Amino acid sequence: MLSRRLAWLRYLPGLTKDFAQAQCLREYCDKPEASEQDGKREVRQRQEATLQGDYTLHYNPPSYHNSKWDSVASQGHTDNDEDEQCLSILAPSFRQQSNCYTVSSSRRLSNSKNTLLEIALNNVSEPETASLPQSHREPVPPDVKVDTRAFQKCRPEYASVTLDLTQRPPPIQWDQALLLLHKVTILKGNMQPSDVVHFLKELSRLHPENTPLVRSDTRFVMLLRYSVENLHHFTQCQLLDVLRSFVWLDLPSSHSILGLYEAELSRRASQMTFPQLLLVADLWRCIGRQVPQFLEHLYGSVSSCIGLMSISELVQLLYIMGEGRQCPADLVRPVEQLLMHHVHKLEPEEVGTVCLALFKSQTSISEGAVNQITDKAHSVVEKMSDFAMVNVLKLLRFSHLDHRAWLEAMAQEVPHRAHKMGVQGLMHVALACSALHYRNDCILMPVAERLPSLVSHCRSKDSCKLLWAFGTLGVLPSQIPGFYPSLIDSLRQKKSAFQRYPEHLLTGLLGLVFVSQFPEDLITLALSPEFIRVALKSPQLELKKDLFTLDETVALELPHWTGPRLVSELREEVAEMLWKYAQSDVCQKPEVVQAECALKDLLGGDQFVRKRMILPHTRSIDLEVHLDSTGQPVPVSNRNHHCYHSEQLLGLHAMKRRQLRLAGYRVVELSHWEWFPLLRKSRTEKLAYLHCKLSSSLE
Repeated sequence: MLSRRLAWLRYLPGLTKDFAQAQCLREYCDKPEASEQDGKREVRQRQEATLQGDYTLHYNPPSYHNSKWDSVASQGHTDNDEDEQCLSILAPSFRQQSNCYTVSSSRRLSNSKNTLLEIALNNVSEPETASLPQSHREPVPPDVKVDTRAFQKCRPEYASVTLDLTQRPPPIQWDQALLLLHKVTILKGNMQPSDVVHFLKELSRLHPENTPLVRSDTRFVMLLRYSVENLHHFTQCQLLDVLRSFVWLDLPSSHSILGLYEAELSRRASQMTFPQLLLVADLWRCIGRQVPQFLEHLYGSVSSCIGLMSISELVQLLYIMGEGRQCPADLVRPVEQLLMHHVHKLEPEEVGTVCLALFKSQTSISEGAVNQITDKAHSVVEKMSDFAMVNVLKLLRFSHLDHRAWLEAMAQEVPHRAHKMGVQGLMHVALACSALHYRNDCILMPVAERLPSLVSHCRSKDSCKLLWAFGTLGVLPSQIPGFYPSLIDSLRQKKSAFQRYPEHLLTGLLGLVFVSQFPEDLITLALSPEFIRVALKSPQLELKKDLFTLDETVALELPHWTGPRLVSELREEVAEMLWKYAQSDVCQKPEVVQAECALKDLLGGDQFVRKRMILPHTRSIDLEVHLDSTGQPVPVSNRNHHCYHSEQLLGLHAMKRRQLRLAGYRVVELSHWEWFPLLRKSRTEKLAYLHCKLSSSLE
C-alpha cells in the first residue's frame, strides 16, 4: 500500500535520493523493535537515567549549539557568516578605482555549498559540525547576540509573510507528548491528514529542551512517515502548519523528508499568492535549509506583482535573496527601481537588512542607488542597531564606494558603540575601512582596544582578517600595544584550522608583515611543504601569489632565516605570471606610459630607463633609472596605493618601499596627487617636474 501511495514521488525530478531514504524510513518503522512498548521503554529509561543522576549521554543538540530558530534570532552562522562567499567579489568600482595588485583578504571561493550528510532520519546532527574532524571544530559561543530578524518588528504587515520566532506556541507538558505519541501507534494507517497535522502541531509546543527526545522517538519517526504518505493530500494551510511545526521541533535542515516537502511546495507554487510564497520561503529560512527549487518559483512570480509590492514584502524578498545568496539578473533593475521608490520610507533596521541582503546576494546596483540607501542610513544612524550599522558598511565595502558623510558619522558612532559590540561586528568595521582604504583612528583605536578582551571568541578567520585590516591601514604595534600579540597568540591556538582554511593563515601573516611583525613559528608553518601542498590543492583558491609575497619578504627582511622556502620553480612561475599581467594592464595606463616617455626624453634615450618589477612579490611595476653606478628607481601603478585622502601608503606598498631600501635602491616617489594633474600639462612642464624630482634625490 505504501509503495502505491508513494509511487507519484518517483516522477519528481531530483528526488531519487530522498525517496530512497523515505523507503528506508518505512523499513525502519516496520521493524518489530519499533513497537509501541519499546518506544515507551526507551523514553522511560531516559527519564530514569536523568532522575538517578546517571552520566549516560543522549543526543541533545541544544546543549551544544543554538537551535536554528534561536540562532536566527541571535548571531548564528546561517544568517551572519557570509564572508567566504561575498568578500572576494570585486564590484564595479565607483569613486575608488579597483587596484589589480592589491592583495585581497579573501580569495575567490566556490559558491557551491558543502554537501549535507543525510544519515538516519531520527538522528541527524548539525551537518557542518558532524562533517568536520574533531581537530577542525571551533565551537566558539557567540560573544554578543544580535537579532538578525529585528526588521520584522518594524511593521505589523510582516506578520503575514514571516514567522515570529519570539512567539512560541503555548507549551504542553511531557506527559501530554507521550499521550500524543501513544495515539500515533493506535491510529497508524488510519491516520487522516488532519490527524497528522494535529499531532505535529501539538508536539511542536514542547519545551525546546524536550524536542530532541521527541525527534529520536520511534513513534515520531512513524509520524513523519505518515506525513510523507499524506503529503499530496494536505491543504495549503495544512502544509504551512506542518512546516511551522518543523521549525519549532528544530528538525535538522539536512533531514531527508524536507526534500520531499520542498518538491510538493514547489509543485503548488503556482497556486499560491505572493505573500504565501514569501511566508513559505521564510519558514525554510527558519529551518535553515537552502531550497533553490522553491526559490526559483518565488523569484519567477516577482515580475507579475512588482508594481503591487508593499515595503514589507520588498524588504522580506530582499532578505530571502540575501539568505539564498542569489538575486536573479533579470530582477536586479526592477527591484532597484522599487527600492528607490520606497527608500525614504524605510525604518532604520530595514535599511540594515536591505544592505546586508545586497551584500550577501552579491547584487551590484547603481552608484546612485547605493548613495541613496546610504544617505537614508546616515539620516537615521543614531537609531540603528549595531548590527544594522555594520551592514551598511558591508554594502559600501562590497560596492567600493566611499560615502564621506557616513564614514565621518562612523568616527562618532563607533567609539561609543565598540565596547558592547561582538567580534564579528568589530571585524566588519575594520574590514570596511581597509577595503575603502579609509584610515581614521577615531574608528580603529576603539576597535583595537576592545578586541583583546574578546580574543577567546575569535575564530581563526576573525583573527586573520583583523590582522589584515589593521596591517593594510598601517596601524603600528606601538600604537595598539595589546592588539597584535593577543591575535598572534590566537592564531597559534588555532593552527589545526589552517589545514582546512589555509587562506586564513596567509591573510593574517601578510597583514603582520606589512607592519614588520614576523612570528617565525607561524611563518615556518605557512612555508612548510605540507602546508604549501594543502594551499595549492584547491582549484577554487589562488594562493600562489600570497605564498610568493610572504616567501620573498622573508628572504629580504629576515636575513638569518634558515626555515623553509618556496621552491625556485614556483617562485619563477608566479613572477612570470605577475609580469605578464602587468604588461597587459598596468603598463598600458596613461600615467605609466607618459612617465616612461618623459623620463626617456629627459635622460636622452631608452637605454637610461628600464620598466620592470624590481620586487615582483609586491605586485607593482617600477621605472628604474640609471644615473650613475648605483641605480635609482622611480616607482610610479596609483591612487590606490595610499589611504583615502591621505599621503600614508597602504601596507603592501609601505612594505615595498622598505624592502627597496633594504635591497640598496633609493626611492623617488611620483605621488599621484602631483603626477596625475600633470598628465594634462605640456611636455615641458612634465620634464621640469621630473628633473626637479631626480635632482632633489641626489642632494
